[in-house]
Amino acid sequence: MLSETASNGNHLRMPVSVRRLGERRRERGRSRRNPARDTVAAVDPLTLDELDRQLAHALQVDGRAPFSRIGQVLGASDRTVARRYHRLRSAGAVRVVGLPHAAAIGSVDWMVRMRCTPDAAVPIAVALARRTDTSWVTIMSGGTEINCITRTRRQADEGELLLQKLPRTPRITAVSAHCMLRAVAGVGGWPGRTAALAPEQVEALSPPAPDGSAAEVGPADDAFFAALARDGRASHPALAAATGWSETTVRRRLDDLRRAGILYFDVDTRSELFGYAAEAALWLTVAPSALTPVTRALATHPQIAFAAAVTGPASVAAVVICRDLDELYDYLAEGVGSLQGVLSAETTPLVRRVKSAGALLVP
Repeated sequence: MLSETASNGNHLRMPVSVRRLGERRRERGRSRRNPARDTVAAVDPLTLDELDRQLAHALQVDGRAPFSRIGQVLGASDRTVARRYHRLRSAGAVRVVGLPHAAAIGSVDWMVRMRCTPDAAVPIAVALARRTDTSWVTIMSGGTEINCITRTRRQADEGELLLQKLPRTPRITAVSAHCMLRAVAGVGGWPGRTAALAPEQVEALSPPAPDGSAAEVGPADDAFFAALARDGRASHPALAAATGWSETTVRRRLDDLRRAGILYFDVDTRSELFGYAAEAALWLTVAPSALTPVTRALATHPQIAFAAAVTGPASVAAVVICRDLDELYDYLAEGVGSLQGVLSAETTPLVRRVKSAGALLVP
């Protein structure tokens, strides 16, 4: 006999050895048809094409622009644009968030640096990220430092001092806080995600500029801001459900806060999807007389995702995003090195971003 038959003696069943041979041939055939398919999917099934990049740029211009208007400007249907956005958002690649400017609500933003033991970095960073008064929580320097931005009232009540709100553990070895005096670069978005549209497309999508209209902000807006921090494109019915307001009130409040310059929209993205794999925090000590020319120069550098003048030993804190470590070296040596008035520079590479600008989305 060529092979053993099935144990039940059914002479109509295919011999085991023949079945196995057929299975091996089918596997080889599938491998020959697309040998790289499974490998690519296992690494990262999400890649950004030109339309995805244009959509990310369009949302940076106006985070609440209707998909129909974005589609008209990009030359795509509104259904296609909506489908692309929901795909990118569900993958964690792009998320629009709505946030109030700190000064407009009587608050101050602080950059906080915490040095810790490597085993403590992740749990401390996660605890910070779950707070509603933190943003941009990152693990730096091989897991020995945590950076974040925390928002406090301009006149803190007794018992609400900034450093008293931070986690208390002996595994945190040092803490420093730096008041953000002024954002000086990256206010309109990181250049890596804002280079996909032509100037006329940007103009067609740009919302009306704030006109300085007066608008009061109070506790009644807390639920409104919290909902927008989770999803800056939340629908009017969703915002009405979150606040208890009518849809008409929601629509009017959105318009009023944007017109007054209190509410703005940002886009959380993953820089590696745009081809940028090296990210670092940059702390510059600058001579006071050179502070303005240095910050103006930084605002023109495409490698700078964000920069602010801060208090403390360093006078400028910035986020640098480059394609790789070689490009980061070139930027530090040539871009930063050529700035007159920079006395010293400290660079700390990013290991992991735990939280970006918007609220942390957890189950």
